[in-house]
Amino acid sequence: MSNIYRYAGQALVYLLFAAFLGYFASSPRYTHFPPDQALIKLSLAHGAKREGGCRRFTQAELQNLAPNMRRPLDCPRQRLPVVIELTIDGETRYSASVPPTGLSGDGPSRIYQRFTVSPGKHAIVARLRDSDRSAGFDYQKTAEIELTARQSLAIVFRQEMGGFLFR
Repeated sequence: MSNIYRYAGQALVYLLFAAFLGYFASSPRYTHFPPDQALIKLSLAHGAKREGGCRRFTQAELQNLAPNMRRPLDCPRQRLPVVIELTIDGETRYSASVPPTGLSGDGPSRIYQRFTVSPGKHAIVARLRDSDRSAGFDYQKTAEIELTARQSLAIVFRQEMGGFLFR
């Protein structure tokens, strides 16, 4: 008789656990993105120019180096920060100076930002500076994009393809 109670108790525990999992598998409702909005994503991984200039070794300095260490230029590892600015409809939505990654500061600067906008036409200006100039930008792209509800626009930066790409 005690085996019947034990099996019934075990079945009740399994039933409660299954009900618990079943409820949280479909509730509460989660909306990943508002259905009446559009999304603009800014994504880049870019290494700026090296901090400071390269220096040419003198002949005497080259002779003091081991043969496998002789190279014509001495360039620092540290990179400059990447300065980026994104303007949507005349409003600056993102402006930052992003330092390089890596232990020695010699890796690329990485950026990923998401912006929710209303559907319709938007004037977008993306600017990036990766040199040691104090004002202005090295790369700039302006576009007028029409977005629909639930549409996603990716803004990426590819130096080898001329700068910003809107996809």
